[in-house]
Amino acid sequence: MGILERKIRHRQEVRDRILQAAWQLVELEGWSALSIRRIADAIEYSIPVIYSHFENKDAILLEFSREGFRRLAQHLQTARDEQDNPGQQLMAMAQAYWNFAFDNQEFYQLMFGLGIPACDTVKKVAEMKQFSDVIFPVLQQAIATSSHPETSHLLKFHTFWSILHGLVSIQMIGKDNATDPIQQLVLEDAIGGFIKALA
Repeated sequence: MGILERKIRHRQEVRDRILQAAWQLVELEGWSALSIRRIADAIEYSIPVIYSHFENKDAILLEFSREGFRRLAQHLQTARDEQDNPGQQLMAMAQAYWNFAFDNQEFYQLMFGLGIPACDTVKKVAEMKQFSDVIFPVLQQAIATSSHPETSHLLKFHTFWSILHGLVSIQMIGKDNATDPIQQLVLEDAIGGFIKALA
C-alpha cells in the first residue's frame, strides 16, 4: 500500500471514529449533548482535527440524518417488496415506517426534529429522495388504477407522510407504548382510511 492510500485510509478511520464517538454521546445523553469539543475529548484529538473532517456540528448531524434516511428507505423497500398490490404495499410501508421510528428513535428525532422536510430539501439530499422514491411509484400505481386517476400523487404523498409522521410524533411525545395493540389499530385505521380514499 502506497503513502497516498495509507493517508486516505487513515483519514477515513479518523472520520469513522468521530462519527462513532458522536453517536455514543447521542445514545448516552441525547442530541443536545453533542458538541465538537466533547467529540474531540472522547477520541483524544484536537478540535481542529474534527473541523478538518466536518465543517461544523451541523455537518455531523446531516451525516446522521442521511444515514437515517438510507435506513428508512431500506425498511420501506423491504416491506413494499413483500406485498403484491399497492394497497397492501402502502399498509406494509406504513407499518415499516412506524417500526423504524420506534426502533431508531435517535435517528427519527434528528431526521424529523423540525417536522417534514420541504420538497426542495428532499430533492437536494439524495438519501431523502431515496426514501420518497420508494413510496412514489406505489402511490402512482394506486392512483392510476383508482376511480380518480387525475389525483395528484404529490398531494397524496404528503398526506400519507403527514399521517405517519403525525401518529409517530404523538406517540413519541406521549411516551406511550408504541407496541400497544390500540396504537397498532390506530395506525391501521388511519392508513386503511387513506387507502380507501384512493380507490
